[in-house]
Amino acid sequence: MEGVMSPRDAGRFITENCQDVTIVDAGVVKLAKILFEKVKTGDFDVKMWRRHELNPQTMNEEAVNWVFLTAVLNFSFWSEKESERYEVIYKGKGYTGYWALCAAVNRALEEGYPITQPSFYATISEDVLKKIFHSDSGYNIPLLDRRLEVLLEAGQVLMQRYQGSFVNVIKEANKSAQTLLKLVLQHFSSFQDIAEYNGKKVGFYKRAQILIGDVWGCCEGQGLGEFTDVDTITMFADYRIPQALVYFGVVKYSESLMEELKRGKLLTSGDKQEVEIRGVSLWACELIRDEILRLIKEDEAETGVPTSLTANAILVDHYLWDIRREMADQMVDIPFHRCRGIFY
Repeated sequence: MEGVMSPRDAGRFITENCQDVTIVDAGVVKLAKILFEKVKTGDFDVKMWRRHELNPQTMNEEAVNWVFLTAVLNFSFWSEKESERYEVIYKGKGYTGYWALCAAVNRALEEGYPITQPSFYATISEDVLKKIFHSDSGYNIPLLDRRLEVLLEAGQVLMQRYQGSFVNVIKEANKSAQTLLKLVLQHFSSFQDIAEYNGKKVGFYKRAQILIGDVWGCCEGQGLGEFTDVDTITMFADYRIPQALVYFGVVKYSESLMEELKRGKLLTSGDKQEVEIRGVSLWACELIRDEILRLIKEDEAETGVPTSLTANAILVDHYLWDIRREMADQMVDIPFHRCRGIFY
């Protein structure tokens, strides 16, 4: 958006000026080596996304509409207490956090609600939305009123401008991730994830970028998911990736910030500390990506064998987000920053 730093530039700017969050170079190198080994074994590529059981296994318009819907609603799943989490039981298995959202969407589709169709959710009522996202744990999904608000806006924009399908937005972008990002930010206000830092407007665009990353992953970089500039998309600055980065020794918080987070301080969107955590985490993932690419080139030079191996910030984000959930018990002593809002 005009006058707003891109996520990559914002990450660098915030890192160069921040006080309470720093990047540890040795941690960047160490984690990059771990991910480089996964690149070589084929465990770190565009196919990572479809390995999740709840994600669509097709690459058609319906799958893309599913991706758009979940991106619109992908925010604020944390609970005050771990024992009081929003949970959805689907096919005999309990899901929490973002996966509870996905499970609820899949459950609704099986129950006959055409929830992924813009023509349906453009006029959806709060009562119907409440039924679709009903909880199996007794603890409701946070911010249902805001979810209704952003869903209505998204559906109405698609119906009025794009013949009722997000596929038409993708086609207008003509295989450019950056053009698609601009279109999403221009037409859907809930994706305008912007803050101010040191007198500059900085863009994070977490949900808008994850939308593009998920379309790319859903379609495995082909067809509707083919973007010639997909590597310009950065990580998706949320409240879980920073937690993982601290665990791996890539990012370090000041003692005062760590103490405040451990006390459960609630940050407001745009707070200096909140912006620093997100911005430095974003730049750290850029550095990790750059180091993985350096290792790939180094390996090519040593072996003399050209390779098609590559990496980008989307994949770095996917790995950290997945590993955070897998190792949740080991990261329990590292606080995540609490911020209740619609941007992540």
